[in-house]
Amino acid sequence: MKGHYLDTKHPIIIENLMGIRRVKGSIQKGKKPLLINHLKLIINTINEQKTDEIKKFRDKSLILIGFGGGFRRTELISIDHEDIEFVPEGLKITIKKSKTDQFGEGMIKGLPYFTNEIYCPVKNLKKWLEISKIKSGPIFRRFSKGLSLTDKRLTDQSVVLLMKEYLNLAGIENTNFAGHSLRSGFATVAAESGADERSIMAMTGHKTTQMVRRYIREANIFKNNALNKVKF
Repeated sequence: MKGHYLDTKHPIIIENLMGIRRVKGSIQKGKKPLLINHLKLIINTINEQKTDEIKKFRDKSLILIGFGGGFRRTELISIDHEDIEFVPEGLKITIKKSKTDQFGEGMIKGLPYFTNEIYCPVKNLKKWLEISKIKSGPIFRRFSKGLSLTDKRLTDQSVVLLMKEYLNLAGIENTNFAGHSLRSGFATVAAESGADERSIMAMTGHKTTQMVRRYIREANIFKNNALNKVKF
């Protein structure tokens, strides 16, 4: 705080940090990733609700885009109409600035069309924009009472609340899910499907491999399990 240089490689500091790790431990207990079976259950649950189609398509496209692009919640709710471009292959989304992009260089994410249209982020977003008639500004907006669409952007907390609400309606225990579950879910599912760390990082925007390797490790915990070689 006083502006002094801190040498984190200094032997005394390293020794102290190692001592803290020995006492406290360094394992991170993250929130549960949202996997494919969860995602499908959420979308099916939204489709079953007795509410207006406009709300269904907003909620579906929010969750599917969040998952499909491995978005942080703040990035997801920050998307404006000017940031998206539909192309023959799918959808391009420009992220103007993110948590790890302090200089605002931005990045572009590409979401291809899915074979199954029910769970396709691109198709659902197209339908949402068509129904909502949004032509500029935030694409994910709040409703006022009576389901009138406002021009106000959804908050990042809205993403968590919506996800938890639909998990609950689908009969899934939702305590250990959070907004980050969409992002970690994408990385885990991509890793399970054989995507390499570079491809995953290109979508999530991770700057280092540490976190992505953790997702890959957890995704392969049963696939590459030594116990599979043991015959009982």
